[in-house]
Amino acid sequence: MSFAVQIKSILPTYAARFEKFLEKQSPTFGVDTDLRKACLYALGGSAKRFRPALVYMVSDALSKRDVSYSALAVECFHTGSLIADDLPCMDNDDFRRGRPTVHKVYGEATALLASFALIAKGFELIAMNAQDDVGRRVLQRAILEASRTMGILGLIGGQFLDLNPPDSSLETINEINDKKTVALFDLSLTLGWLFGGGDEKKLKELHKAAFHFGSAFQIIDDIEDYDQDVKIQKKNNFAVTFGIDAAKKAIFEHAKSASDMFKALGLTGPLVELSTAFFILD
Repeated sequence: MSFAVQIKSILPTYAARFEKFLEKQSPTFGVDTDLRKACLYALGGSAKRFRPALVYMVSDALSKRDVSYSALAVECFHTGSLIADDLPCMDNDDFRRGRPTVHKVYGEATALLASFALIAKGFELIAMNAQDDVGRRVLQRAILEASRTMGILGLIGGQFLDLNPPDSSLETINEINDKKTVALFDLSLTLGWLFGGGDEKKLKELHKAAFHFGSAFQIIDDIEDYDQDVKIQKKNNFAVTFGIDAAKKAIFEHAKSASDMFKALGLTGPLVELSTAFFILD
């Protein structure tokens, strides 16, 4: 079963769990203003909820502790970063998740504030996940991991590098992918691991698995964007720079490593199934 088919068969259950929690939490996004509407609008649309699903997958494999606050946190982080990426001063995109981007509907100023608000909300939600002994014990580490993911060493630094790539070398492409895509996948897995009761001493191994899993995902995305990126001569697309065959080989290698590492960490089930599905491309 290909990754595209596998993800469609696995994600709906997690997405339904997430949507129910999001609806329950919607009143916590403030009073009824355009800013609140912009935040909830951005969180809606045809989102797959892949990153929140990863939080649930890890916790379910470990202990089945409730990690819904962390699942919503990573979606707030992700969505906040997308709002910023879509702005005219960045990627200047008109559509996101099947509908007009936030700045097209609510204006650039409100969109920028919504981005800030969602990222701040993400940290609040992580703190809310620390309501038992396990959560309180790992909260400091969770905040540290989230701060690094969202800051200059993660998404913000990755977006800057994406806008200003010094070259199209493998090193540069890997750094952009690591900061923009892998970093948030890593945080999703990390929050599921920490609040799910995983051993902090094994975080290094989890980070390695996240790197390979996120890299495989991003290169698949590069293949899907191949035609449009060739037209605009985009430098930082792995498939454009190194070719489709090299991209498929890299996907296989990353996916095999991710699958083996997830198994070693005891994260059997959906994570291994998705990693294995990377081996078979449409």
